[in-house]
Amino acid sequence: MSTYVVTVPGTFLEEPTEQAREALLRALRPADPQGTDLGEAEDLDILTVYGGTNAFSLRLEVAADTAPAAEEAARELAASALRTAGLSPEQAPLGDPVITGLDKR
Repeated sequence: MSTYVVTVPGTFLEEPTEQAREALLRALRPADPQGTDLGEAEDLDILTVYGGTNAFSLRLEVAADTAPAAEEAARELAASALRTAGLSPEQAPLGDPVITGLDKR
């Protein structure tokens, strides 16, 4: 089993409320990549919203046996956290996850 940092892109089609953003961050906190070598070195944030757009990225730490399994786990985690925050797949569709790091610890 390896620890991966996976980036899941998405778009807020409806601007989330501050409460929804806070709920999203709380739901994702256990998957914060700050505990990985890459997260520490690059000071990664769980949620990045790109200025002037509705595009966002979620950076998540997941444990998996393979890269495809890590991507699927990250997508499921992101979708679940968005639902917990009250955001449907129609309000915040996700793109394809990408492995952005592999923890060497």
